[in-house]
Amino acid sequence: MRINRIRTTAVAVTALAAALSLTACGGEDKAMGTKPAGAAETAAPAASDTDGTAQQDAPEAGAPETQTVPAGGKHAGGNGDSRAKKPETAPNAEAAASIPACTPQNSTVKVSSVSRPINHLLLTVTNTGSKDCAAYHAPFLRFDDAQAVYPILDDSKPQAVVVLSPGEKAYAGIGLLGEPGENEPVKSDNLGVIMVDKNNKSKGEATLKLPAETYTDSLGFVTYWQSDVETALMF
Repeated sequence: MRINRIRTTAVAVTALAAALSLTACGGEDKAMGTKPAGAAETAAPAASDTDGTAQQDAPEAGAPETQTVPAGGKHAGGNGDSRAKKPETAPNAEAAASIPACTPQNSTVKVSSVSRPINHLLLTVTNTGSKDCAAYHAPFLRFDDAQAVYPILDDSKPQAVVVLSPGEKAYAGIGLLGEPGENEPVKSDNLGVIMVDKNNKSKGEATLKLPAETYTDSLGFVTYWQSDVETALMF
């Protein structure tokens, strides 16, 4: 029995020594800021990663929103430029509408013959005033004492109103005759040219002497005012 008690005591002493050794090691690890081998990882993931992501997603103070696509941007079929210009025809049309019409009071009109195309005349209006004027629509023409105005060629309507600075000119082509033999030509000596405003209302008439041997028929026409001679005579 004595031998067994000695063995039990020895085992107990050995176990106590081992426990003290482990306690001492744990205390040393804690003091040094290290974890014991095999200890479970209990620390939460570092918050700096999440914070860094939040800082990248949030715009800086005063910075523009980079995800906003303005009207006319690339998602709308445009070029992506937020300063994309509106189409120019609208501003030009609005500006032209505020400009006074070219009239016999601020401009002069003349009629002249041309070699090509045949059976055509050229009408020219010149701004003789000190301010801009607009050659609106097409002139109303009357040959001699005709009651009806000369037909206007709708296909000649330009994309924009012709605005004349002082000294500048606008042009309209006059087709005199249709196909030979279709109508009886009528000789005319004088031409009345009626200028109109933006509402196509008369603003006065100028009477011109026609070139000698000017003949017209019911198939003739006059064009809208154009900015160059070539366009006026192409119809």
